[in-house]
Amino acid sequence: MHRLRGFTLVELVVVIVLSAIVISFMAMFIAGPVRGYTDQVRRAELVDLAENSLQRIALDIRNALPNSVRITGSGSVIALEMINTVDGVRYREQPPPDADRRLDFSVADDAFNSVGTFTGISKPFSSTSHYLSIYNVGVPGASAYELANVITPPGTQIDIDSDTISGEDNVTISPPFRFAFGSPAQRLFLVDGPLSYLCDTGTGTLARYSGYSIAASQSGRDSAAELVAAGAVETIVANRVGSCNMTYAPGTSQRAGLVTLQISVSDSGETISLLHQVHVNNVP
Repeated sequence: MHRLRGFTLVELVVVIVLSAIVISFMAMFIAGPVRGYTDQVRRAELVDLAENSLQRIALDIRNALPNSVRITGSGSVIALEMINTVDGVRYREQPPPDADRRLDFSVADDAFNSVGTFTGISKPFSSTSHYLSIYNVGVPGASAYELANVITPPGTQIDIDSDTISGEDNVTISPPFRFAFGSPAQRLFLVDGPLSYLCDTGTGTLARYSGYSIAASQSGRDSAAELVAAGAVETIVANRVGSCNMTYAPGTSQRAGLVTLQISVSDSGETISLLHQVHVNNVP
């Protein structure tokens, strides 16, 4: 007869215990690096989220019409608004080669030339939803938000095409418009309207709004409901926003304006805070 061979119960228990000890030690050595890698990936995502959000705001600020940046706050919401510039040139102020091609500030003018050409639009260009602005200094009587004096009225027909003179474009306006002030540097801006950023710590979001109508007071454009009612299109730029702050120093004739942006984003108990400062060229 053959003797039966196998493991005893004691041997099996010993093997199980030893295996559990080995696995526990392996888990201790592996869990740390895995946790560290996960934390690093989360931090990188938070940094990218905050950095990309601030960079996008900064790009819009740099493209803003001079002296059009304004900031207000109400409760958990901070609103940053500006008028977006599509293109810019210098208008012809001197008569050569003929007087019809210069911009006349003494009357409502309907046609003039630019010194240099528009490069941010396709020509021939025709629009009733854009505006032309000259010498917006952001004060009563010379504010583009008032839709008078320094900016063409809503619905104005604007046509731009290459002129027969090399290096110049011809601009026509219908109905004619009289700009109240000339720019010392003959700067003319083509704009397509305002845009806003709302940072709402209540909902934890940073959103961008565009495509809505200009209003003289920002108090009517400092909430999501008001902006959507005005026709704005909402784009969520960032979520998981824990805090944010936006301040604006308009500057003087000797120095540029300065917008300071701070945002904090959080996830799984970790918070990343970034701060950017954007110089604003307010020379009108």
